[in-house]
Amino acid sequence: MAHYTPRQLIRYRFDSFMAGGGKSIFIGLLVFFITSLIFIGGLRGVVNLAMPDAAERDGGFLHQLYQTFNHLSDPGTMAYDIDSSGWFKLTAMLAGVVGVVILSSLIAFITTAMDLKISDLRKGHSKVIEEGHTLILGWNERVLEVLRELLIANESEDDPCIVILSDQDKEFMDDYLHLNLPDTMNTRIVTRSGSVSSLVNLDIVSVADTRSVIVLATCGQGATNDNKAASDTIVIKTVLALMASKPDDVELHIVAEIFDDRNRDIVEQICPEMITTIDTDEILAKIMVQTSRSVGLSVVYGEILSFDGCEMYFHHDNWGDTSFSALAFHWPDGVPMGLQHADGTIAINPHPATAVKPDDAVLILAEDDSTIEYLTDPVAVPADFPLADRRRKLDVERELIIGWTPKVEIMLHEYADYVLDGSTVDILLRAPDESVRAEVARINADLPGIAVSLMDEDPLTIEGLMAVEPFKYDNIIILSQAGGPQVDDERTDSETIVILLLLRRIFDENQDQVGDTKLITEVLDSDNQPLVARTGVRDFIISNRFVSMVLAQLSEDIEIKKVYDDLFQEDGSEIYVKPASLYFESLPVDVSFADLMRMAQKREEVCLGVKIQSLEGDLQKNFGVKLIPDKNTRYQMQAEDALVVVAVDET
Repeated sequence: MAHYTPRQLIRYRFDSFMAGGGKSIFIGLLVFFITSLIFIGGLRGVVNLAMPDAAERDGGFLHQLYQTFNHLSDPGTMAYDIDSSGWFKLTAMLAGVVGVVILSSLIAFITTAMDLKISDLRKGHSKVIEEGHTLILGWNERVLEVLRELLIANESEDDPCIVILSDQDKEFMDDYLHLNLPDTMNTRIVTRSGSVSSLVNLDIVSVADTRSVIVLATCGQGATNDNKAASDTIVIKTVLALMASKPDDVELHIVAEIFDDRNRDIVEQICPEMITTIDTDEILAKIMVQTSRSVGLSVVYGEILSFDGCEMYFHHDNWGDTSFSALAFHWPDGVPMGLQHADGTIAINPHPATAVKPDDAVLILAEDDSTIEYLTDPVAVPADFPLADRRRKLDVERELIIGWTPKVEIMLHEYADYVLDGSTVDILLRAPDESVRAEVARINADLPGIAVSLMDEDPLTIEGLMAVEPFKYDNIIILSQAGGPQVDDERTDSETIVILLLLRRIFDENQDQVGDTKLITEVLDSDNQPLVARTGVRDFIISNRFVSMVLAQLSEDIEIKKVYDDLFQEDGSEIYVKPASLYFESLPVDVSFADLMRMAQKREEVCLGVKIQSLEGDLQKNFGVKLIPDKNTRYQMQAEDALVVVAVDET
């Protein structure tokens, strides 16, 4: 280091020392204080030795050192030297000035340290000391809906906690949640900022002590394919980091949101017993197709999937010697939907005569797990009404889909499983590009049973909608458009509402041509639900809410995934809303809910509730849908009313 001057070396050493932060600054101030004390105290001692008669007070060197300490720590003590000679006054003034400098520096240091600490707390870097909490990794438009569901699920818990880790600023997250979720009930929400795939950050949020983990996608379902691919990459890295950060003897319960099928397979193969992935597009597509088959089904799914309505549970008890049909009337609250056998397989809507084995668990739809109770004696005895010999007749259908998203192909394949051969599905788009045209042509070739065609019209104009004569379709499904990064949920929902208003105007002006066309629409933001309800639409799916419900329920009970897999596909049993005329020979009829359950059993179905037609437009009455009422509740069933049932098909 010969080519550096001593001054440069000293400056470098000083800069390196001060870069150590608050500790270095405090040590520096302390050294400066001690040095000043020794120097000025020594100076006073020299003056005292040289001129012993100059001081008005007696005292040796230690006394002068003490006086200097007083002057340094409190400049006001210079009054002690008011009767001393000028030399002592000079040292007192020097000590006072140095004391002011040190005191000011110390105050500045403390203030800066406090600001840094508060800033660090706002950044969310401190360790989370929690146990049994739910951990949410990531941040997207669904986080509010997920939190709302978890808050309801936690109502019966003792001091529950939800921890959120995302790359968003902690202060932003806290302000956003305070504004949009002011009432967190009995749940504490803790936020931390940082990379969700960082082992250091995962340790901060106490992964080893968490009850379950929800890994959110970094973008919404309307994002571009590139953004979805980037999101899947981050989710995969996050899952790998979770597995690396947990202790070997700890089992994590992870639910991850992934878009691509191949990526889902990759993630689930990491640790199949701990990781569950969901495809939001597939879930929403299947729900929308099933909803188009039964008016009011979206309300039913909203009840079942939400913790705020009815919930599905697995319950073990001493069943004795009973059948599945007889079992249904032994619950004060709830309706059995199926059985889970000892090998883990699930039978939704088994044959009514199926014997319930001692090691079977009953899948029951109930208000809450605390209200589930199996009684030895039945709580209601149903009357024996004759069953009407009727089945719903299926016809060739015409379906109209307005919009284009990745869900369309899934929906078309679902329709092919439900509708009769010869049915048609038209897709209405504004200026579709060549890639979409090629995609539609490919899908049409893959589905020989139905005809799929593309129509180039603007759905945001009366002329564009009238060109396709919407009142001639059996179902019209309006999809929220994939707007890309520059289009938000609010604008997308606004366009959906405009299309609904235009369709209502067309139907009002062409009543002589309007048949029984059902409108089903997708809404992104749940806050727009009241607006959509006012447009006259009969069914609407709130995308973010439905996906959030599924994420929240899977985080609480992973076994429910098997039930969803069964319900959300054409094979096996699904939920339908069927007219009462299929069950009773004559209507109206005065019946109890237990009577309705028995009538459904005669058709090898499970009755979950009722839908009253006269209340279909009443939001406060849940659009006329009531699930699992008391079994002795009586209804005056009209021909237009319906039963909510689990059945093999819609006939």
